Amino acid sequence: METFDYSTLTIDRDGEHVLVVKLDRPEVLNAINTQMGRELLDLWTRFTAEPSSARCVVLTGAGDRSFCVGGDLKERDGMSDEAWRAQHEIFERGFAALLNCPLPVIAAVNGHAFGGGLETALACDFVYAARGARLGLTEVRLGIMPGGGGTQTLARAAGERRAKELILTAQQFSAEDAFEWGIVNRLCEPGAALADALETARAIAANAPLSARQAKKSIHYGLQIDLDSAYRFEIEAYNRLVDTEDRREGVRAFNEKRAPEFRGR
Repeated sequence: METFDYSTLTIDRDGEHVLVVKLDRPEVLNAINTQMGRELLDLWTRFTAEPSSARCVVLTGAGDRSFCVGGDLKERDGMSDEAWRAQHEIFERGFAALLNCPLPVIAAVNGHAFGGGLETALACDFVYAARGARLGLTEVRLGIMPGGGGTQTLARAAGERRAKELILTAQQFSAEDAFEWGIVNRLCEPGAALADALETARAIAANAPLSARQAKKSIHYGLQIDLDSAYRFEIEAYNRLVDTEDRREGVRAFNEKRAPEFRGR
């Protein structure tokens, strides 16, 4: 099994195939500093570049107050323009690696999520959030703008008009509003977001892992192209699964009326 050695992230296993990644700087509400940016980039890149026993990842924050409040503004205070851009390059690469991570990633938003914290959740495949959590992309109040994909991911989740309203006003909104607008998949009772996300992660991990990866990829990239091309992409993804042990095992297990034993090959 893989080993992880990070100072700003805590990684635990839930069974053999589910990983829980925790943003672990509760003393600053899990704000993203340069070190966390480097470690997140390394983590998401590893899932792409290296074999892994993981089939699903749940991403959450340490403590019960905050998922992540975005970039660490204390670290950024007095930072030169050159240093700011260099730091943001690390963040940009991390967001891109998360968006393209082959494993399904569920955000368990256990508390408030602002700026880059909300962008991190939006870059995941879907979001479970605790009732009472406050969310927002408030960067225009600071003389910047969302730079972790937020102008794109929020618009895709909630629609162009809603995204413009929320980003240009820099207004905070509730998890309940986010659920109504399609930003959040499920509202959870306070303290239950992680447990609810883990229940779903286990269901995903019980399915054929290659199938889940190919289906995720087909949805993600298909939405960026026209329907006919997207369908052709889907068929290419489908055909890659035909000559796999898991496909043969799935059909055999169905006919034998037993649970399949998928091996990811």
